[in-house]
Amino acid sequence: MQHRTIDLRSDTVTRPDAAMRAAMADAEVGDDVLDHDPTMARLEERVASMLGYEAALWVPSGSMGNIIALMLHLRRGDAFLAPEHSHVLGSELGTAAWLAQGMPSALPHDGGPGRPTPATVTASAGGPGPYFTLNTTLLCLENSHNFAGGAVFGPEEWNSLLAAARGAGLLVHLDGARVWNAAVAQGVNPRELTVGADTVQVCLSKGLGAPVGSMLVSDSARITDARRVRKMLGGGVRQGGILAAAGLVALDNLDSLAADHDNARLLAEGLRERNWDVMEPNTNIVLATSADPVATVSALADKGIGAVTVAGKVRFVTHRDVSEADIRDALSRLSALRA
Repeated sequence: MQHRTIDLRSDTVTRPDAAMRAAMADAEVGDDVLDHDPTMARLEERVASMLGYEAALWVPSGSMGNIIALMLHLRRGDAFLAPEHSHVLGSELGTAAWLAQGMPSALPHDGGPGRPTPATVTASAGGPGPYFTLNTTLLCLENSHNFAGGAVFGPEEWNSLLAAARGAGLLVHLDGARVWNAAVAQGVNPRELTVGADTVQVCLSKGLGAPVGSMLVSDSARITDARRVRKMLGGGVRQGGILAAAGLVALDNLDSLAADHDNARLLAEGLRERNWDVMEPNTNIVLATSADPVATVSALADKGIGAVTVAGKVRFVTHRDVSEADIRDALSRLSALRA
């Protein structure tokens, strides 16, 4: 029997709903490159205010937001720190080294899944050395940490890591593509997980449902520079208000992320009942251990269940386009399947 596909590959597969499509159709627009599109300006002001910053810049993707930040922060001969399996290390095609010209250094997850301890940050930053040594100038953190299973850390730990970075003379960039999930999971205001960094990137096109777009936030001077870098990378848009309107509606969807987290826990529990080795999810990402992740993903696809491999595991991601009934259906389909 041919099954309808239950797509758990990523929360990027979400589609704009009717309200979002209507807002896009009715958006007030202008040429954002020439005049700063009015709807784009409203979105940027709203996100900057939500996260506790002076200014924000819309970018087409989280990867572009991250590389713009790194290009602002790094110079030739600089090194930067990031937790192992961070998106900026392994999923952005080496642009941190290629375009931002920084040498990456991976940190262990000795502070818990997805993050180092403050002591590790201090030790890894080191100090001034001979002229021919790299200068470590930047710490990149990720919250939630995708390949650690959507792992999160809270305001106290965030501030401790910030303090360690500042004490070592480091700038700080937060890849907060799913910081909305991290905030909802912990019942805190998103700005409690963002304030204090030099730059933060947040995504609108994952669980929040926009078709495209991320935001880079910082102080006004850096965002002015970031706008120039975005142009260098070809990321300027014309009537961007059509896309910004989707982002404004997406921001109204924050509370809906809790249902995605509930569905992730339901999925994890059901997998464990079927003898899968599964990490307990913090948010909407479920990681399962498999002897052969590629074969397992292929077997799941045969049953109409979309999943992917990350960091040697099988990853499922719940999202607004997958219901509780869909999760129960997926579990019934894989009852006879072993990871």
